[in-house]
Amino acid sequence: MKRHTIKAVGRSDFVNMGPVKLRQPLPSQDIDMVDPFILLHHYGPYQISETSNPFDLGPHPHRGFEPITFLIQGEQLHRDSLGNESLVKAGDVQWTTAGRGIIHAEGPSKDFVKKGGMLEGIQLWLNLPAKKKMIAPNYQHEKHEAFKVVSSENGKVKIQVIAGNLQGKHGRIVTQTAVNAFMIDVEGDGNINIEVDKTHQSMLYLLNGSVEVNDSERLELNKNQFIQFNQDGEGVSITGKETSKLLFLSGEPINEAVRTYGPYVMNTQTEIMEAMRDYQMGKMGFLPAN
Repeated sequence: MKRHTIKAVGRSDFVNMGPVKLRQPLPSQDIDMVDPFILLHHYGPYQISETSNPFDLGPHPHRGFEPITFLIQGEQLHRDSLGNESLVKAGDVQWTTAGRGIIHAEGPSKDFVKKGGMLEGIQLWLNLPAKKKMIAPNYQHEKHEAFKVVSSENGKVKIQVIAGNLQGKHGRIVTQTAVNAFMIDVEGDGNINIEVDKTHQSMLYLLNGSVEVNDSERLELNKNQFIQFNQDGEGVSITGKETSKLLFLSGEPINEAVRTYGPYVMNTQTEIMEAMRDYQMGKMGFLPAN
């Protein structure tokens, strides 16, 4: 297998988002955007208790893209203006298609806050093409045990196929664009090759541990944690140096102008202003505070 060469290697430095401190590998000083992926936040692990709850996001709107949560540890309660209320647990994925507008809220459930524990997750922003930015909003919640798994020959690598397909196994998430999303668990000395379509932009993010990619680049916590690949091969190789967890993402580039402001991702500044107006006028629905 001819491997995709590495286009850029990035860090995952901490940033402050209001009262929340989290890692932001995308965008960064090294990598601005991996079309169609706009933003990746790695939040936690936070110790949640009745006296400490730093990641409780009250009702807020979105339009023009898909905000996605991969929950690694803990529990989060999701509520939205479509009437959905869902308890998301460790390993689950919630995939929201904001489309023309949705208001949602998420944070540790009351039971989880009472009993305490660690909360950790990934939030990803996946762009929508102009022709789909104003589609009806939708929400998908898939539990971790429902995802199909691809394993290496020696069983030391296990890949959850969340969206897209890998080795004939398809993800349960219904996507609006051609994307793959795989959560990867690697033991020390575990090795696997992941096939990647040449039409896709692709990237790999290390949540914890240490791995070698394409026998050439080492990913380690607090050093290099993010890789963007060129579209010039047939796949990538991952070898575990210790027990590790990674997120692999790939998708067909949309190749359109992107304008972002706060919770909106559109194609023009006029569309951003329209989104702000529509939210203020209640056109994205209503969601009371908890």
